[in-house]
Amino acid sequence: MILTAETQQKAVTVNLCRFCGAGLLDTFVDLGMSPLCESYPGSADLNRGEVYFPLHVYVCRTCFLVQLEEYESPQNIFGEYAYFSSYSDSWLKHADNYCARMKSRFGLDGESFVVEVASNDGYLLQYFVQRNVPVLGIEPAANVAKVAVEKGVPTLVKFFGTQLAEELASDGRSADLVLGNNVLAQVPDLNDFVEGLKVLLKPEGVLTLEFPHLLKLIEHNEFDTIYHEHFSYFSLLTTVRLMEAHGLRVFDVEELASHGGSLRVFACRMEAETHPVEPSIARVIEDEEQAGLGTIEGYKSFAKQVKETKLALLGFLLEAAREGKSVAGYGAPGKSATLLHYCGIGKDLIEYTVDRSPYKQGRFLPGTHIPIYYPDRIHETKPDYVVILPWNLQHEIVQQLQYIREWGGKFVVPIPKATIL
Repeated sequence: MILTAETQQKAVTVNLCRFCGAGLLDTFVDLGMSPLCESYPGSADLNRGEVYFPLHVYVCRTCFLVQLEEYESPQNIFGEYAYFSSYSDSWLKHADNYCARMKSRFGLDGESFVVEVASNDGYLLQYFVQRNVPVLGIEPAANVAKVAVEKGVPTLVKFFGTQLAEELASDGRSADLVLGNNVLAQVPDLNDFVEGLKVLLKPEGVLTLEFPHLLKLIEHNEFDTIYHEHFSYFSLLTTVRLMEAHGLRVFDVEELASHGGSLRVFACRMEAETHPVEPSIARVIEDEEQAGLGTIEGYKSFAKQVKETKLALLGFLLEAAREGKSVAGYGAPGKSATLLHYCGIGKDLIEYTVDRSPYKQGRFLPGTHIPIYYPDRIHETKPDYVVILPWNLQHEIVQQLQYIREWGGKFVVPIPKATIL
């Protein structure tokens, strides 16, 4: 093969897939530059500058894993974390329902052992504790783990991987149920992480993983769920390959509404005999293949869709500014950093945002420095429009803020396309 100047340059700069090791030459979408999305500066930090990293997403043409480079280490991202799961009522209900279903389906009781990887503030394991099922949380962010311990959830402040799994297993702490909600995307060393999950399982134990579904990300233009804390984005096609590479068998999958459309994958050791394969797997994989996710061409049109979403949101905000309308935000989720930076939105178009998390109040959104207030600020200032930045929680938020109708206020949802409710 003769290398052209273009392919020579690619050969020099090529990245490698974090799962299968193939070269990454195909762009999924390039969202420009953005700071780390969970780095909320305080007033004293505003003049110190911030580090921006590329949001250039690739897709592997061998295993179809969609992924970002690892620009910052997990230790620096998650050592102290700004995200506390318990500030969403709907997410707490989701967690409670999960615990009830798993206890019933797999016969969990006081003799069982449940381990959650990336257990955050104990938002989920607290419901197993209430049901007298022994648990252990593993959470790298000390500030978040402290809250879990205060709730009565035993928590190790460590990063999870094969070494920790082997230590726990050799200490007699193998698990009947291992779970990880919205953590698989946040792991740069996928192979070590998944191998650790297998090591931690008892011979007939069950693993459940929840993560945003790549198919829904594409269908609904959910580009703002792409940020540096999320290293990878998963289809079921790729997830099955990843699990099988580490001796795990996916035996069931559920499609969830959370986070704009997620999957809950059930897996066990390959040699386990008590978990028959359910027809749900073939159904979801068929949907993915019909959408083109089994070929590299199926990933090529996403960038164009994203641009259309950007133009629609920016066009609405510019028109509101020309008309002298006031616009505020609701929420300060990590995804807002990607949305605002890619669309070029700052304080001139969204004056402020509010959030229920005390950790974020009094701080500023990364990069744009849009101030974050307590939710009462909306009632005090009576904006004409409220942009719901955590759009996946729009029904919960609209219910909380029904009072903006009193002054003619309206809600705006930015994804999949700017829409006034």
